[in-house]
Amino acid sequence: MTQDLDQYQVVGKVKLVGARFFSKGYEAALGPIDEKIESRSPRDDDGHGSHTLTTAGGSAVAGASLFGLASGTARGMATQARVAAYKVCWLVGCFSSDIAAGIDKAIEDGVNILSMSIGGSLLDYYRDIIAIGAFTATAHGILVSTSAGNAGPSQGSLANVAPWLTTVGAGTIDRDFPAYISLGNGKTYTGASLYNGKSLSDSPLPVVYSGNVSNSSVGYLCISDSLIPSKVSGKIVICERGGNSRVEKGLVVKSAGGIGMILVNTEEYGEQLISDAHLLPAASLGQKSGDALKNYVFSDPNPTAKLAFGGTKLQVQPSPVVAAFSSRGPNALTPKILKPDLIAPGVNILAGWTGEVGPSGLSIDQRHVSFNIISGTSMSCPHVSGLAAILKGAYPEWSPAAIRSALMTTSYTTYKSGETFQDGATDKPATPFDYGAGHVDPVAALDPGLVYDANVDDYLGFLCASNYTSLEIKIATKRDFTCDSRKKYRVEDFNYPSFAVPLETASGIGGGSNAPSTVQYSRTLTNVGTPGTYKASVSSQFTSVKIVVEPQVLSFTELYEKKSYSVTFTYTSLPSGTTSFAHLEWSDGKHRVISPIAFSWT
Repeated sequence: MTQDLDQYQVVGKVKLVGARFFSKGYEAALGPIDEKIESRSPRDDDGHGSHTLTTAGGSAVAGASLFGLASGTARGMATQARVAAYKVCWLVGCFSSDIAAGIDKAIEDGVNILSMSIGGSLLDYYRDIIAIGAFTATAHGILVSTSAGNAGPSQGSLANVAPWLTTVGAGTIDRDFPAYISLGNGKTYTGASLYNGKSLSDSPLPVVYSGNVSNSSVGYLCISDSLIPSKVSGKIVICERGGNSRVEKGLVVKSAGGIGMILVNTEEYGEQLISDAHLLPAASLGQKSGDALKNYVFSDPNPTAKLAFGGTKLQVQPSPVVAAFSSRGPNALTPKILKPDLIAPGVNILAGWTGEVGPSGLSIDQRHVSFNIISGTSMSCPHVSGLAAILKGAYPEWSPAAIRSALMTTSYTTYKSGETFQDGATDKPATPFDYGAGHVDPVAALDPGLVYDANVDDYLGFLCASNYTSLEIKIATKRDFTCDSRKKYRVEDFNYPSFAVPLETASGIGGGSNAPSTVQYSRTLTNVGTPGTYKASVSSQFTSVKIVVEPQVLSFTELYEKKSYSVTFTYTSLPSGTTSFAHLEWSDGKHRVISPIAFSWT
């Protein structure tokens, strides 16, 4: 079930040294692949794989753009990397056995980094095929980078939370594609769009709300055949997000005779704007502007609007903003491990595309492009994969945990003004449950000073601390291992670069007493820089938790020397659902090794 490229090739400006496909699971469940619909080969019929692969390792390509938008030189993160493609997903989805086979073959082929922009359900580690396969990869020294998921902004919406995975959320970049909606009442709102076709008339056009021109109770979503042509023809239609794809809503409007669409966010999607390659003049609006637009349409007897498209806008601020769709913590499976690990660019990302489908991904879209602009944690994951490849090239002896630590502890969480990143869903300050350790900083990651390292024994100890049986550990790790009954295993002592500290409310502390309680975590730092003395400092504006680091000074005299420390948290009870945050920093005056701390009362 594989197809190899025996000779080194440059395909789409990516150094493709191998390509394989895995379909036994798919075909066992659904029968032979219909080659009239998709290729029974490593060829990309969807675009997702081309986009993520070129993001991670694409060479520099001059003159890249989507319909002239985002024009310039495109390049992946690790431009000198050699890449191999393992196709494990098909148009109907991804089968666990095919994913497992692909991971095993990648390990056998000797890859250094596995980039897996694949989501999943939150399962125990011994039931999660990505976690199982990634454990084996990690044991072979392979860093596995995965997507946090696109189920945000709901709390606890993460996938891929195993501590041997690098879990990546999504943030915006400082480039946008504005669209302008001018209303008959003189108000103008800024949205976003990748539409590049024939523009609407400069004259105002009638605008209607889809829920008022529909034959369906959910017509406001502009689902297929839900709009009444006689009430839509020649008009701009307001549709709400949800239920079907954003571009598909425009097609529904178009098929009913509408000539334009304004797609408005609901509370679930907040203010985050996603640009799409629409097939009719269309733009997206955030919730606040969308509500104002709907209020105008409901209150004016003859509402009108104009749509205009602003092309590419650079140096958009603030940036980065945590994408509204990016899945959030807390980690529902292992609350004492903070996830996501970090964020990277994942909104409106330009990268390579297959010629098999148009930029919208819809079968009706006959436009053919070499590059596309799309969004998701699938797009942020390969950014980190490529950066991990750069670190592996610079430090081939580093473990996957050391590479992840370098990326995490050197990331940043504030703008130049000193203000914390915004949450795209609310426009309020984001938290480590949203961005993990922060946004990756490639240059700083090359010189982290200290790292939090971990090996297979540490991960096995983590599973023991998580009360896994010998059978469950064997399934998760493919190893015969029995936890030592004489040893005390604690997740609090697992050597992770961040801290998640779930705390008990008064009802769980000594019969309702509100007396202070204490928990202690321990960590070990490894020197990967020059000898030096590091001092600890804690940044916290929260008085309900006292944080003590012991010792407060660590001196390193040689490369790869290890030093341990403990952190004691003394806390008082607060209402269930309360959260607060702090940061622990180790600094020698040059390096800043920063770990987020997330408290949650349950």
